[in-house]
Amino acid sequence: MLARMWRSLKRLHADEQGAEGLEKLLIIAAVVLPLLGLLILFRNSIKEWVVDMWEKMRGQSSKDEADYFGDTLPGGTSG
Repeated sequence: MLARMWRSLKRLHADEQGAEGLEKLLIIAAVVLPLLGLLILFRNSIKEWVVDMWEKMRGQSSKDEADYFGDTLPGGTSG
């Protein structure tokens, strides 16, 4: 009985099925968790930056009425 239990433990220890998937998951977690921590830590600064950029782009597009490449759109004023 002890020999059979020992063989079962050896077989369980030698089984590496799923190890590659687990390694990939650990690598992804090692990248994502620090990034998530930085996003949480700097969320207010990021929010302010996004809002400022949005306001600049919104004000600039309504003022200039230019397309993406800087050309004046028909009916708009030249910048």
